[in-house]
Amino acid sequence: MNSKLTFKNRLLSMLKMDIRRIFTMPIYYIFLGISLVMPILILVMTTLMVGMESVDRVTGEVTIMEEIFTNTFQIIGSVPGYVSENPMDLASMCNINMIYMLIAVVVSIFISEDFRSGYSKHLFTTRAKKLEYVISKTITAFIYGALLLLVFFVGALIGGGASGLPFTLDGFSIYNIVMCIISKCLLVLVFSPIFITMAVIGKEKAWLSILLSLGVGMLLYMMIPSITPLNSTVINLFLALAGGIIFSIGMGAISNVILKKTSLV
Repeated sequence: MNSKLTFKNRLLSMLKMDIRRIFTMPIYYIFLGISLVMPILILVMTTLMVGMESVDRVTGEVTIMEEIFTNTFQIIGSVPGYVSENPMDLASMCNINMIYMLIAVVVSIFISEDFRSGYSKHLFTTRAKKLEYVISKTITAFIYGALLLLVFFVGALIGGGASGLPFTLDGFSIYNIVMCIISKCLLVLVFSPIFITMAVIGKEKAWLSILLSLGVGMLLYMMIPSITPLNSTVINLFLALAGGIIFSIGMGAISNVILKKTSLV
């Protein structure tokens, strides 16, 4: 009877199963909690450290901690006109873009559990084909990844209020912020297919999948600020969407080939 099921029915069945799994496992709520608490801690702690002095025991030189974030929205994206002397400074690294690396861990754990438990092998022999598996995982990773980004944004607003940082809109508007967040969510479609490919290579070895995903993901990490700046417009949204479609199709096809050519254990 399963052989008579259409592609659409098999895909929907697989998708419902994946979404139910990811939203019923405690570990994935822990990741959501991390996404909420992370910006609060970053904004509050960096604000509290402003003005603190540190003394070099060798030279006796005194260093005073300066402001890292001067505006709450800096933890969401680059503020127009802000130029850092160090492109790898704390403000450039400790922001919402870290969530893409957290998505790498989530995807790796999610897929490795399929192979470790034997679920994937049973699935491919009784219910679904490998292409449907890849598509379902891509959609599920997109939904969960976008949720992580939205939760981080909520945490940033809470952290900004708790730390007393301003919410001024200098050089951008609420519209730009909305476009920025949507663009970042769409950009999950660029990263999640890459992480899925790395995960089907690592299979039951979650540690290998995580290392591969983080390694490849970091190659694209520095492009995120330029595609999704704080003053994003609908153009940035379409750029992120186009990239997501291209990567989803391309990397999805690679994942499908890997699953077909390699052992499922």
